[in-house]
Amino acid sequence: MRSKHRPKVLRIGAIVLALIGVMFLSACGGTGESQKSDRVHVTTTTTMITDLVRQIGGEYVEVTGLMGPGVDPHLYKATQGDMQKLKEADVIFYNGLNLEGKMGDIFVRMSREKPTFAVSEYVPESELREPEEFEGHYDPHIWFDVRLWKKAAERVRDGLCEVDPAHCDAYRANAERYLKELDELDAYIRARIAEIPEGQRVLITAHDAFGYFGRAYGMEVRGLQGISTDTEYGLKDVRELVDFIVERKIKAIFVESSVPHRSIEAVVEGARRRGHEVKIGGELYSDALGDPGTPEGTYVGMFRYNVDTIVEALK
Repeated sequence: MRSKHRPKVLRIGAIVLALIGVMFLSACGGTGESQKSDRVHVTTTTTMITDLVRQIGGEYVEVTGLMGPGVDPHLYKATQGDMQKLKEADVIFYNGLNLEGKMGDIFVRMSREKPTFAVSEYVPESELREPEEFEGHYDPHIWFDVRLWKKAAERVRDGLCEVDPAHCDAYRANAERYLKELDELDAYIRARIAEIPEGQRVLITAHDAFGYFGRAYGMEVRGLQGISTDTEYGLKDVRELVDFIVERKIKAIFVESSVPHRSIEAVVEGARRRGHEVKIGGELYSDALGDPGTPEGTYVGMFRYNVDTIVEALK
């Protein structure tokens, strides 16, 4: 009788051993997962900040960005999935200055639970723009002045050092390297803008995202909409911008990757009816970077692309 049931017993034993082996491998063999858990889990909002944290955090951070290419942060509403990513993070970085206007209360709540930093925090108030039409708020588009974005890099560096002091030396070294890269970018922008005749240094876009750019690099900037795309434009705004374009004989205006093109197309048509041909000089990245894996998917690559596009259309 014993020999009759022995093969069945052996089969059951083999299955049990196999299951134990699978459990052992799941617990100990997931080296990738264990390495990932050792990293600082960072959740960011905009693509610019996602890139900034990756540049400074390097191999010691795991970054999850809530917003992707072409996403308008002014209008963005957090999903349930976003809330989970924020809750799972060790640290959160966001822009601040009301850029992520519909998420303000969320950051206040999160700051009670974990380190939550606005990268604009290190920018002195004296260096912030406060346009009259923005109802007493500061312009949040600080990344379009490279020297201000260096302040954001320092905020990220110090925030990572605060939550992960063991790797602070690495964060400082990465930040020092990146700050030098930003200095090179700043010099490149100034050299390229100098190629545009002074009378043609006028940048017209869908919304007023480039105010810091204009102030820093000597360009007059006009936007059809205000600083936030949450602000509607009307026929009066289109008329006034068309008048300006015709009067100044502007050669080119620009659409934006994160704003519908129809607004600027209406301006082009309005100028044409007035007998002035103005072309669309290209698509600029304003509130979001380009696709991951492309040069425009990084802050430096995006800025170079924008400047090259502007200069080639206006010079």
